[in-house]
Amino acid sequence: MIPGFAETLEQATSPGEVAALPVPGSYRAAVLLKDEQTMFDGVPVRDRKPADSLHVRQVPTPDPGPGEALIAVMASAVNYNTVWSALFTPVPTFAMLERYARTGGSAARHDLPYHVVGSDLAGVVLRTGPGVRRWRAGDRVVAHCLSVELEDAAGHDDSMLDPEQRIWGYETNFGGLAELALVKANQLMPKAAHLTWVEAASPGLVNSTVYRQLVSHHGAGMKLGDNVLIWGAAGGLGSYAVQYALAAGATPICVVSSESKAEVCRRMGAEAVIDREAEGYRFWSDEHTPNTREWRRFGSRIRDLTGGEDVDIVFEHPGRETFGASVYVARRGGTVVTCASTSGYQHQFDNRYLWMNVKRILGSHFANYHEAWQANRLILRGRVHPTLSTVYALDDVGRAVDDLHHNRHKGKVGVLCLSPTEDRGVTDPATRDHHLTAINRFR
Repeated sequence: MIPGFAETLEQATSPGEVAALPVPGSYRAAVLLKDEQTMFDGVPVRDRKPADSLHVRQVPTPDPGPGEALIAVMASAVNYNTVWSALFTPVPTFAMLERYARTGGSAARHDLPYHVVGSDLAGVVLRTGPGVRRWRAGDRVVAHCLSVELEDAAGHDDSMLDPEQRIWGYETNFGGLAELALVKANQLMPKAAHLTWVEAASPGLVNSTVYRQLVSHHGAGMKLGDNVLIWGAAGGLGSYAVQYALAAGATPICVVSSESKAEVCRRMGAEAVIDREAEGYRFWSDEHTPNTREWRRFGSRIRDLTGGEDVDIVFEHPGRETFGASVYVARRGGTVVTCASTSGYQHQFDNRYLWMNVKRILGSHFANYHEAWQANRLILRGRVHPTLSTVYALDDVGRAVDDLHHNRHKGKVGVLCLSPTEDRGVTDPATRDHHLTAINRFR
């Protein structure tokens, strides 16, 4: 990257100044290599090392096409889809890039020998392609990760139903763990002025996912007084679910894996916390046999914390390890809303507890632009706060991804891209001072 490029961008006071800057011909990015996609074949997923597959390389700069924007990425963050990408599981991402490229047009550019990964960013608009009117060079932005074509009628009631819906930086190329990124203009949202670059980069994917999963009419429709069981309550998704539950007047029942994570939940304001490791829950007797006795013990523990009530909503994302217990503990008529399967995709549950108690299972995947915008609005207004815990340099992205792979993290793990230090990017210090304790809860 050009020396002083980040400083020049931050100091620019007009769109013209940014538009006059030369666009670098190449940039540094965290990439996976197509010729290495079989490197972990035969290796158990738990033993695979993201640092072996993720490389920081210089790659050519793409030109923004119609409806696209080229972003100078100040900071990014790590999500579980980057873990899947780096471990080449459940399938190597290159298969998805090839399918996208076959749709033709500008999508053909995404099938490359390398994949620039990452589904979060905060940065500055550097260039826009033809047809972009809302955003211009110099705008300080964050990006959500929904990439849609919207050429099919199915996507116009809810863009998550677009047949060509993809997750940017996972199912598309030119992602956010890099010095530059290519996005569609309808992925962009304003950056919160009271946050640093890396703080602002961290909520994007998880905050929007939780908004749809819990708040939106497409999700569980959480309301005042609901009891909400939140798995991984101190993690990337769970830490936002706790904030949303508390803000809505619901009662979060937080499930965590250590006392330090339990304490983080209490600092957010949660009172009902279950340390599943300390209490020794084991929901499987062996690889093939669910332990229903443990389901019952877990349900009894929840009722101890809620004054005898079962949960209205289960916020599910671990998947195989916990799903049977989730279906069991939901109240009669309750909802299990699921957005991921980090412990395995093949779920097993006792259907008697579902059908005879009129419960429902609801799938929820990321968020549409309106939902992402509303979730970001709460960040802008200081109603929901980043849960950033650790920050790495781009060169250490392998370690950052490994933290998630082995569940060593709390909240979100950030990555500095163009920003040279963690403290850059704040333009509203007064608002920041007002919310500083909440901003730093996970640090």
